[in-house]
Amino acid sequence: MATTDAPTLSDADFERVRRFIKARAGIELGDGKRTLVVSRLLQRLRHDGAASFGALLDGAERDEGAAQRLVNALTTNVTSFFREAHHFELLASLLTQARRPLRIWSSACSTGEEAWSIAGVVLATGAPRADGMVLATDIDSEVLSRAAAGVYPVDRVDAVTATVRQRLLLRGTGANTGLVRVSADARRLVRFEPRNLLGAWPPADPFDVIFCRNVLIYFDPPTRSRVVQRLSDALAPQGTLLLGHSESLMGMGFGLTPCGKTAFRKQGQADARRAA
Repeated sequence: MATTDAPTLSDADFERVRRFIKARAGIELGDGKRTLVVSRLLQRLRHDGAASFGALLDGAERDEGAAQRLVNALTTNVTSFFREAHHFELLASLLTQARRPLRIWSSACSTGEEAWSIAGVVLATGAPRADGMVLATDIDSEVLSRAAAGVYPVDRVDAVTATVRQRLLLRGTGANTGLVRVSADARRLVRFEPRNLLGAWPPADPFDVIFCRNVLIYFDPPTRSRVVQRLSDALAPQGTLLLGHSESLMGMGFGLTPCGKTAFRKQGQADARRAA
């Protein structure tokens, strides 16, 4: 029986992939990522019906939609509800002290668990709240759609406490048994937008809290510094930046000082919410 060999990724095309995702998303792909790249691009190649990896890359260079699909294929999306719980404990403390709705940014929200966890803390603490106070963004358009849908298998919410769960999640019945979806109250708090951390950001008021966790590890040092500077600039005075467990600002500065485990506060005069 005849067989069809899987296409191979040439050295030249691997370099094209590396240049593409570095330019588009700032992601640095080392030599050790070649097998991962092949696996992900094979799925994209078969879905698009492209004849080769080179043809797939040619399409991405000609068409913005194809380029976005390639970005989606190459980005990593690992998340869960209340991942790195200490950050949500810090968030609860900030919300409890707040006299107005805080502006919070989940800057790489993936499939949405982080953003909905933030909303759950807002609801559980009884803090001042406003529609759209949580901005959730991601470069991957596919996961952003799933995040906005707010529907998850029930076994994905084990880390959600009973106090938060009763305000945040609704259990499915009938055909939706085994699923949960976020509540209407939570939906009012969160707005989803596509955003590239390296691209242009629309004008916005400064944020009180920014979550940017487990993202910087994919950037080379110059790109990492550039992103941290932009995040610092987007923070209000005394605003808080939260990074992933393996990320550090050691030696970077940017007017940020440690205020907890992988948590950093922007220096400057206290903002209006503390004086109000």
